Amino acid sequence: MNTDRDYGYESEEDLIQELEVFDQAVIWSTDWTSETVNNQLRRGNIDVNPKFQRRDAWSKRQKSRFIESLILGLPIPQIILAERKNKKGHYVVLDGKQRLLTLRQFYSRGKETGFTPLRLQGLEILSQLNGKTLQDILNDIVYQQIADQLMNHTIRTIVIKNWPNEAFLYTVFLRLNTGSIRLSPQELRQALHPGEFIDFVDSFAISSNPIKAMLKIDQPDFRMRDNEMVIRYFMFKLFLTDYTGNLKISFDRTVETLNAEWEQKKDDIENLANELNSSIQFVIEVFGVRNGFSKWLPEGRFQNNFNRAIFDVMIYYFSVPGIRNRLDNRGNDIIDAFKEICINDQEFLNAIEQTTKSTTNTAIRLNRWGEVVARLVNDKIEVPMYNEGRIVIVQSQNG
Repeated sequence: MNTDRDYGYESEEDLIQELEVFDQAVIWSTDWTSETVNNQLRRGNIDVNPKFQRRDAWSKRQKSRFIESLILGLPIPQIILAERKNKKGHYVVLDGKQRLLTLRQFYSRGKETGFTPLRLQGLEILSQLNGKTLQDILNDIVYQQIADQLMNHTIRTIVIKNWPNEAFLYTVFLRLNTGSIRLSPQELRQALHPGEFIDFVDSFAISSNPIKAMLKIDQPDFRMRDNEMVIRYFMFKLFLTDYTGNLKISFDRTVETLNAEWEQKKDDIENLANELNSSIQFVIEVFGVRNGFSKWLPEGRFQNNFNRAIFDVMIYYFSVPGIRNRLDNRGNDIIDAFKEICINDQEFLNAIEQTTKSTTNTAIRLNRWGEVVARLVNDKIEVPMYNEGRIVIVQSQNG
């Protein structure tokens, strides 16, 4: 089952495009040798940052087999790039980042480049190369032919120029990533909107043990779901009343705004990030690591899959220290209240299951759970509600 099903996941629904837009882009193909590709990478013309190594999707064995395929002259998938609008000859990667990262690591001459040199392993056809780096191969005359075959292997590269807007690139990206392991558009967002806030998000997500526990991962997520959830939190926390139902636009604006305002708001952003950690930890302590951020089912059990819509409602309120403190040692009451709303409030249930990205359902689920929280703390709190086509903040009725 695809647990990313419309539980608040970015999709092509966020990317409405006119037919004419697709005629504007210029798409051409070229055959670069692996040495030429490496030169482009080394000069920084293709955006493959050393930090990407923290989110490797491929094992060393998979990387080694890719290099072996190049040496043997086997067909490999094409690489797809988009030329940056403001920097001619510089490219964003739409498809092929792991292949490019593998090349950059194998061609690396030392850690001073920021890339750890790849030592081949697990090869079955060219087993004599196991344990060797590229420098080992280049320094041994026995392997001269192998080195030449590697350097001269051509890699089909598709380059998109004159793309009309970012939505076009997201459409291409999503169409390319429709396999069983779906990548997050966050990967492309980080390339298109670099800045200090997005760098902070990446470092914070990697270091956050609560986020790892919530997503049930033990290392940085190569799909960047951890980064996505941090940006989602900041969007709902700071820009909820601007939300129009389009996740892509809202996430992009959040990143653009906080990149631009980083110097003025750095301390506030870091404090809010700490509250995100505290709120996730609070939910895990109350519900348990298996049941946190999961729906309660009529048959009397938790669904046990991560639901972004439930993440929204839990974190929106439990990231407020005053609410968290007043509900300390009230775990059973919180669990009972959540079970009750999942069973008896059909509108809340619809808002965490169906078209969760819409402004109406976003406001409904936040409002309904907010009223429950207000009742639990026995005090008025601020809750969102849907009014005249937009989300507004009002005082709760309960409390």
